[in-house]
Parts: sequence; structure tokens; C-alpha cells
Amino acid sequence: MNTLLPLLCAALLIPAAASAQTADAPVNPPRAGAPDPFQWLEEVDGPRAMTWVEAQNAKAQARLDGDPRYATLLAEARAIFSAEDRIATPSFRAGGVDNLWQDDANPHGLWRHASLEAYAAGAPDWATILDIDALAAAEDRNWFFHGADCLKPAQTLCLVELSDGGGDAVEIREFDTEARAFVTGGFTSPEGKQSAVWLDPDTLLVAREWTPGEVTESGYAYVLKSLTRDGTATELYRGARSDVSVSPLVLRGEDGRAQAVIARRGLTFYDSDYMLLGGDEPVRLPLPKKAEYEAYVSGQVVFSLQEAHGDLAQGALVAFDLTALKADPAGAKAQLIFAPGPRQAIKQVGATDGRLVVAILENVKGAVDVWRFADGAWSSNRLALPGDANITLTDLSGASDQLFLKIEGFLEPTSLWLADAAALSARQIAALPDRFDPATHLVEQHWATSSDSAQIPYFVVRPKDAPLDGQIPTLMLGYGGFEIAMPPRYMPEAGKLWFARGGAFVLANIRGGGEFGPAWHQAVLREKRQLAFDDFAAVARDLTARGITSPRRLGIYGRSNGGVLTSVSMTQHPELWNAVVIESPLVDMLRYHRLPAGASWIGEYGDPEVAEDYAFIARYSAYQNLKAGTDYPEAYITTNTRDDRVHPGHARKFAAALAALDVPVIYYEPTFGGHANDVDPQLNAARWARHYVYLMQRLMD
Repeated sequence: MNTLLPLLCAALLIPAAASAQTADAPVNPPRAGAPDPFQWLEEVDGPRAMTWVEAQNAKAQARLDGDPRYATLLAEARAIFSAEDRIATPSFRAGGVDNLWQDDANPHGLWRHASLEAYAAGAPDWATILDIDALAAAEDRNWFFHGADCLKPAQTLCLVELSDGGGDAVEIREFDTEARAFVTGGFTSPEGKQSAVWLDPDTLLVAREWTPGEVTESGYAYVLKSLTRDGTATELYRGARSDVSVSPLVLRGEDGRAQAVIARRGLTFYDSDYMLLGGDEPVRLPLPKKAEYEAYVSGQVVFSLQEAHGDLAQGALVAFDLTALKADPAGAKAQLIFAPGPRQAIKQVGATDGRLVVAILENVKGAVDVWRFADGAWSSNRLALPGDANITLTDLSGASDQLFLKIEGFLEPTSLWLADAAALSARQIAALPDRFDPATHLVEQHWATSSDSAQIPYFVVRPKDAPLDGQIPTLMLGYGGFEIAMPPRYMPEAGKLWFARGGAFVLANIRGGGEFGPAWHQAVLREKRQLAFDDFAAVARDLTARGITSPRRLGIYGRSNGGVLTSVSMTQHPELWNAVVIESPLVDMLRYHRLPAGASWIGEYGDPEVAEDYAFIARYSAYQNLKAGTDYPEAYITTNTRDDRVHPGHARKFAAALAALDVPVIYYEPTFGGHANDVDPQLNAARWARHYVYLMQRLMD
């Protein structure tokens, strides 16, 4: 195989003029305060931009798809993502369970239903509700199913969300699951970044672009109206264009009837006002700005606090009595449910018919507590589940106290459990078979010391028999943003395509995530962002010090906010890694707020329109910090044209800027897929096959 590499590498060396598809392409890198030489690549479907994309795709496919290993990796990935024995992830509805099933024959998916009894017994009696592939073909649209909100208690009338190309913008249509057809003359809402929920059988609460241009600077709705079947729309609440969004919450009792309506006004990504509707005027609930609605159960409205509030600690889970809240919204007092310890974090919160269920992390390992409200007090019990694993709440029933959980680890295949929160019982009902041999690898947790002496945890999955001589090909993943925790998880594609070929994997739990609650996240917000990049570099150095790997054998991967991390890591520390995968990234941090939906993330990164913020962002923004003559590792940069969350211009411009400096770069951009790039199993298989071909070329060859 190695005899082909000189030819493959030669296909990658992209001259500056060819990269930009224009004879006047500059050779100087972008600079803060200077005109952007590649801003034309922000025109998503512009002819000039798409000509550039097509040229880069051809080169990337010659390099990656042309590798002799690609066909094998693609076949292995397809077998994983389309396997008939994978878990059909369930959601409760209408006394049974729903599932969206995608495979090679149905890449868009079948929305289907089975009885709970048959599903739990391992022999589901699936009946197709809606064939998304057939719908897409009939309407000549690239439809993907983004979920359905079904009217309680019967849950047979549903608001179906359809995305054309897999992006965040959706079209909403009313669907009758008994008739298995869209309702003639039923509720519809045109494509947009919107939210709609049932109030009653004849009324919706809808936040959308009611008149052209009536969206926030982030592209989301800020006007909430009730919409009746006769088309009457009545405004209930109006935010401001400077907000992130406005969305409705309906609190339902045991009979499924609405007991209260709340408008969530997102002032920033983290700051919100919760407005109780239904009176003469909306009334703001007595919460700190940094609070998140979690659930409604037993007459209690549950929130998590991302900042301290009076005697309630940061990270706490609290509840308001709805009756007291409605009687005196401004004066109601919150009751503490649970305050996590210093090495704990709340990962997920949900409610069954009569219980509050809380998934927590303890040293980045999972547990689940069940809380009951009775006689004015909260009490809890822990579900008996396997330890040292990642536990995820998959779905909770509002009609009973049952819930589905998934349990997984790096080397433990994902298993599905059915639990009863009232009985405190749980049983495994399904599990993935081994997709790779787990006996070849071991899992360790280590801690690295960052630039400010903070201790940063990370997991290592490495071949147990490989010597610690710095030669293990290693892929390191990081995220570090938006309070999103990254616990261990089963990655069958990594196990089959990477572990089985002798590779190691590292998960760096850097600050910015939610591994240890809000404080871990807020430690690197805005002007403190550099600490997240320092954490990542500290883990890399610790890996080298332990002899696990070395810069020659170390690659990094990041997607979305992780693309900020990997692009900055590449420009600040090119000496620490030999491969960089940058997927669906933010890169140009001085213009991110002007690209959809960037304005919503100012609370995370800062506002480039403010001089002080511009200064600290400019110090790290990868796009403006490229330096001519630097020996950067060859990067693989990828996104997709229909990513309407993180603009594809970020990835395009960074690739073009690297090529203008005569830095080898691979760029690939499929035409659909949404922000996650995984709406289609075939697309997803090709995506991972290319990732691992590139990593093998850089770290194993």
C-alpha cells in the first residue's frame, strides 16, 4: 500500500491559485482588521464558491477514496451503521414505542410503531407509520425526519418536523398516526428555525417567522402566538431581535391537559427569562438569568441553576410549586432538590408520570437517582445499574413510571434497559453485539496539569500489549464548550476501523464541558477561552510523557465547537500533532457572529463588535493567526453545504487560507447532512471511512 502514497500525496499539494479558483488569490494569510480575502466562500450556493468546493472534493476523493484501504473501511462502516442487529432506539407513544429505522434500503428512514410488550420481549411487531424515503421521492425533496410532538393523552395526532437536507430548519405538518396520513387541512408551518407545541386539540403554540424578517440576529423566532384550526393567530409574547430565541413550554397534568404556559425568552445562549403566561401580562419567574427548565412532575416545576441564587448553590436542581407560582409568580420560593458535590454534575433530568429522574456524573462516570415529591418534601433512591459506565436517559413515559436507559463504555457495547422509577427496578432488554474485539485494549483514566495548575481528566483506550515507547497511533478527541459533558461511550466505528488496527483513543475532558457542572464550563468562557486550549495541549504533553504516544503518532479530532479547539490547537501548537481532523467547525471567530446562527453564541465566545472582546478573540482565532513559513500538520477539513447551524464558510475559508500559504490540506464538503453530518447512514459510513483513511495515512504509514 505504501508504494501508492507518493502519488496520493502529490494529488494533495494544492497550489494557491488552484485552491482559490481565481488568478488573483492572495498569498498573505488573513489578518485581524484587514479585508477578508476569502469572504466570497461564505456565499453558500454561490457559483464561484461551489466551483471551488467541487475542485476540492475531487482532490479529496482522489486522496482518500483512492486509498486502497478506503473500500474496506467503507464496507466495515456500512455494516455497522446499517446493521440489522443494532438497537432500535425507542420512544414512548400511544401505549407503545416508536422508532426511526434507517438502513441501506431506507436511508431517510421508516417511522414505525410497536407494542411495548413485544418490543421489551425482543420481538417487536413493527408497523410503518410513515416512509420518509417514499415521501421524499413523491415530493422531490431531501426530507429527513426530525421528530414529532404528539398530543396527549392519546398521542395519535402529531406535529411532524421535516428537514430538507438534514439542517436545523424544519417544516411542520400535522399527521394522524391512526390514519397514517397527513391531516387534510391540518396544521402546517413553513420551513424555518421554529418551535410548535400542542395547547389543546384545536390550538398550537408556535414561535416562528410570522412576517418576513421577523427573526433574531441568530435566525430564530422571537414572536410566540397561539394558532387555531381556523387560522387565527393571537400574539402571546414578543421578545426582541437582539435575543437568541423565544419558545413555548406547556406544563401538562396527569390527564394531558395544559395547566400552565411559559414562554422561554433566550436573552443569550445561557441567559433566559421564563415568563408565565395566561394573566393580564406575562410575569417573569423568580429565577437567576442562568437557569434551565428541566421537567414538570407532581405539581412541581423543576429547574437547574447554572449560577447561585440566594442560598441556592450553582449547579443545584430546584423546584417551584405550580399552585404557589401561579398565585404569586414574583414571590414564589424555590425548594432545593439536589446540589451536586465538587466531582459531580447533573447530566440529564426527566420526568415520568410521578417521578423525577436525574442522570448524574461522578468523576465522569454515570449514575441515576429517582426523586419523589410527597408531603412537601423530596426524597431519592438510586437505581441499581452497572457502575463505571456512561448512563443516558433515552426516553421517559409521561403515562407511566417507565423509562428507557442506555448504558455503555469504551469497550462495553451499548445496552438498552427498561426501568420502573416507582418500583426502582431495571432490566436489560437489548444489547449490541461486540463490533470489535475488546480484549485487545484497556481503559485508563489519567489527569494532566494545565497552564494554571488545574487538573484535567482524560481517558485512554489503548492496545494492552503495545509497549509504551511513544509509537502508538493515537486519536485524541476534545470539545470543551457549552457545558456539554463527554463521558465514555461505545464507538463501534472507532473500534472496528481504528482499535482493531492497533490505534489508541483519548477523550480529553477539558474545561468548557459539563463534566463537573457549570463551574467547569464557566472557567473558560469568553476572555478565559485560552485555558481550554491549554488544557488540550496539556493532555497531549502528558500522553507523550507517559510514553503512550508522541507528536509523530498523535492526531486530534473536533467537530463544531470542537473545530474551534482543533483549529486553534493546530495554529498554536503545530509541533504537538501530526494529524488534525476539523469537522463542521467554527474557525473565523472574528466573523462567527455574522454567520448563521453565530450571534446566539456570543455568551460563549464574546462579541467581536466590542473592542475588548475583539482583542481577546483575535489572539486565538485560527483563521487570523496563520503564519507563513510555519510547519503546520496537514489537516483534513470537512463540513457540508446544508449545515445551517455552523456556516460552511468557516471550513471553506480556513482550507483556502492554508492552501494560499502552500500548506497541504484536504477539504471535503458533501451537499447535505446537517450539522452532525450523520442524517443518512450511507453518508455517515463514508464520512468515517474518510476520517480513518486520513488518520492511517498520517499516523500509521
